Amino acid sequence: MISRDVVITNASGLHARPATFFIQKATSYQASIWLEKDERRVNAKSLLGVLSLGVAKGMTVTLIADGQDENAAISGLIELIDSGFSEI
Repeated sequence: MISRDVVITNASGLHARPATFFIQKATSYQASIWLEKDERRVNAKSLLGVLSLGVAKGMTVTLIADGQDENAAISGLIELIDSGFSEI
């Protein structure tokens, strides 16, 4: 199991379109992946869960992955977040 903190930098945070991109990327990995904010943890492969966190621009979230491709999952999701979900 590994975890990394990442700052959400895109204008709309993890809402609607960016959340969909995030979930599509997360589901491409076999590892179990969670997203955590303010001690609240949700399944990163669940649209309702991700949207329920209310992640806005500038907030720090923790990505947690556990499984055979956990390193690739964390790296891939951080790369997506750092790209600004193509909104920058």
